[in-house]
Amino acid sequence: MGRIIIFTGKGGVGKTSTAAAHGVKAAREGIKTLIVSTDAAHNLSDLFEKPIKEEPTEVIENLYALEIDHNYEMEKHYGTISKALRNLMKVGENKEASEALEDIIVFPGIEELFSLIKIQELYTAGEYELIIVDCAPTGETLSLLKFPELFAWYMEKLFPIEKVALKVLRPISKVAFKVDLPDQTAMNDIERLYMTLSELQALLKNREICSIRIVTIPEKMVVEETKRSYMYLNLYNFNVDAIYINRMIPKDIDNPFFKQWQTLQEKYLEEIQLAFSHMPIYSMKWYEVDLNGVEALTRITRDSLQDKEIFKVLKCTQNETFEKTDKGYKLQVLVPFSTKADFDLFESGTDVIIKIGNFKRNIPLPNVMKKYSISSAKWEDGALNIYFE
Repeated sequence: MGRIIIFTGKGGVGKTSTAAAHGVKAAREGIKTLIVSTDAAHNLSDLFEKPIKEEPTEVIENLYALEIDHNYEMEKHYGTISKALRNLMKVGENKEASEALEDIIVFPGIEELFSLIKIQELYTAGEYELIIVDCAPTGETLSLLKFPELFAWYMEKLFPIEKVALKVLRPISKVAFKVDLPDQTAMNDIERLYMTLSELQALLKNREICSIRIVTIPEKMVVEETKRSYMYLNLYNFNVDAIYINRMIPKDIDNPFFKQWQTLQEKYLEEIQLAFSHMPIYSMKWYEVDLNGVEALTRITRDSLQDKEIFKVLKCTQNETFEKTDKGYKLQVLVPFSTKADFDLFESGTDVIIKIGNFKRNIPLPNVMKKYSISSAKWEDGALNIYFE
């Protein structure tokens, strides 16, 4: 069984260099490794000082790198569906209309979704023992990781009805309305996409395979965003198994200019260690030069990544659990760093909807609970407990 480690964090904290240093370490230990960038603004090529494109490129022995081209992957998987939607809108050969509607026929976020599908393909192929993912800044990463579940949820609600309706309406539409509805090939692609999304969800939430690691720096705004990111990742039931504190000024620097910086860093370092005392924390030093090239990345591995267990699952947390009670069931969702006032809770059909800020999670209930309704909800010690009777 291979491993997937996803690195995320606020923009500019050093996610790429941290992820790449892990790649170099793994390769030097004889682990065949692929490092993948899903960020639209790729910089693996700059970091490794070597051209890297949409197919894996060997960087050093046992280490390959890939900068995913969203459009390339989307066209490969989504071409038939895209063509069917163009026909439905009667865009046809009109080039100007085709370009104008290009953004309309692509669901928001779906380009990034195919980045994850590419990673799933690479994992399933089994060519690499370890896949390291360098993600975009936190907000985009959260949108990316939650999209498979969200999109699959909509497809599950709409797809069976739409598929039957299209079979009936397709021949009628051509005669009566001169409209080409999606053909069977396009519908098969949609069905295949739905199955892929289900498999992708299972892969991303498999705690034996996939871990998410947050990179931060000891500054007030970044620490606060790190806490929020951890809260949202817990809400969507992803397993965060480590925190990396980057750009720590070495204590042995004898320079008055850095003294005040060190004092501030110690303050926020203590806050991070207190907030995340329940999980592994790695500190990485500040360097006096830009970290470009394999040798520069080797410095990081030598100084900060000596843990022999670093590629294993460092911590496994069950963020979402169902439990039988005397009167029914309890759903517990861990959402640390939140307060009771942060939540909105809804019940819709057989789904529980939890909203925190701009993020909303639909949790389908197991079949055994479909005759139960929410009776109460309590926020206790960083967990939302929802009771059903």
